[in-house]
Amino acid sequence: MSSLINTTVKPFKATAYHNGKFVEVTDADLKGKWSVVCFYPADFTFVCPTELGDLADTYAEFQKIGVEVYSVSTDTHFTHKAWHDASDTIKKIQYPMIGDPTGAITRNFGVMIEEAGLALRGTFVINPDGVIKVCEIHDLGIGRDASELLRKVKAAQYVATHDGEVCPAKWKEGEKTLKPSLDLVGKI
Repeated sequence: MSSLINTTVKPFKATAYHNGKFVEVTDADLKGKWSVVCFYPADFTFVCPTELGDLADTYAEFQKIGVEVYSVSTDTHFTHKAWHDASDTIKKIQYPMIGDPTGAITRNFGVMIEEAGLALRGTFVINPDGVIKVCEIHDLGIGRDASELLRKVKAAQYVATHDGEVCPAKWKEGEKTLKPSLDLVGKI
């Protein structure tokens, strides 16, 4: 499998459930701002609502730093609405929930489990040019942490605006970064 890092998101068009309406979402919607796209296996499951609820609880923090969040599964937008109506956890979601029943978007991001027709837990951070800067893929039983994702987005934004600087492990906003140079070799 080749890496999607520093590749441009492939064109797509889909219907999402968002704030009580069905809306069209395309790859063009990911441009002009930072975006997070989170794939998950299926609605009405077990780990998925914990992850999506965690994202919902952190959504305002993403919005503060100019990031739109999108969740994607191979369910339809109708199923997303039904789940939203049935689950107190999913009712908290204010970000678009994209339906991908054909699996086209899921395949474009390399997270399709073909024999099941479901997505792996894939998380992608996309810059305003539509270029993938973070790609993390989990097996089905391993849930993600929205606060760690928020930290990674902030690091990606920092690196994008501070030429020549990099963020070390566990870097948090406001902490010291590194400027790679010959002087640092062997001294970290």
